[in-house]
Amino acid sequence: RFSVKTLLEKYTAEPIDDSSEEFVNFAAILEQILSHRFKACAPAGPVSWFSSDGQRGFWDYIRLACSKVPNNCVSSIENMENISTARAKGRAWIRVALMEKRMSEYITTALRDTRTTRRFYDSGAIMLREEATVLTGMLIGLSAIDFSFCLKGEVLDGKTPVVIDYTPYLKFTQSYDYLTDEEERHSAESSTSEDNSPEHPYLPLVTDEDSWYSKWHKMEQKFRIVYAQKGYLEELVRLRESQLKDLEAENRRLQLQLEEAAAQNQREKRELEGVILELQEQL
Repeated sequence: RFSVKTLLEKYTAEPIDDSSEEFVNFAAILEQILSHRFKACAPAGPVSWFSSDGQRGFWDYIRLACSKVPNNCVSSIENMENISTARAKGRAWIRVALMEKRMSEYITTALRDTRTTRRFYDSGAIMLREEATVLTGMLIGLSAIDFSFCLKGEVLDGKTPVVIDYTPYLKFTQSYDYLTDEEERHSAESSTSEDNSPEHPYLPLVTDEDSWYSKWHKMEQKFRIVYAQKGYLEELVRLRESQLKDLEAENRRLQLQLEEAAAQNQREKRELEGVILELQEQL
């Protein structure tokens, strides 16, 4: 949660890239979450899910679980010539998903495939707990940020270890200041009293310029927070509407299957009744 907040606070008009310490920390944390209690051995079955380099990582899970996402980037990452290891492909996927502003969609789709998720993760993994659903909600806010990455270099070679710097989160404080109700009421009263006071040619219009500038700055920060929350909620509504449509389609499909099963049951019942009648006639 803190890593997402720091990214949102870091973002300005310029896109965020690999030089951002906030992004480096976020990517490391997300990689750790996706790798938490990841099964070291391939699941039992006829299909081998090992990567071409003989190593297994969360990319093997993402490659299968996110294959149902429309217009996904999985095949593009698989075909990248300069990226060969599973770890490098996983890191490339994180960056591409952020640039596409679809990270939450990918994770949500992967979590829906519970069978694949259970086969890749041991019991107690974050991806198998309720925290994973909370994670998808937090990732929606990242769609408000523009990312720009170069999918080359040492970061994606798979050899660089993942290091999380917890220092910013130990001293994390909200940088936005809010006007308290008392301050707003005091400001309103002071402005009202000034409006009612008689004008005097020697009375300055603003008695404390720094105070007014501070209040204006606080109001501006408050507006930015509300605007960011508005974008977050709109994106959340779009995601929930998409999920609702998927559930409605699934419900219709199950209803059709139920009707077909009931019709099949009736046909089999009539056939059995006919067989019984024939046997009775023969007797």
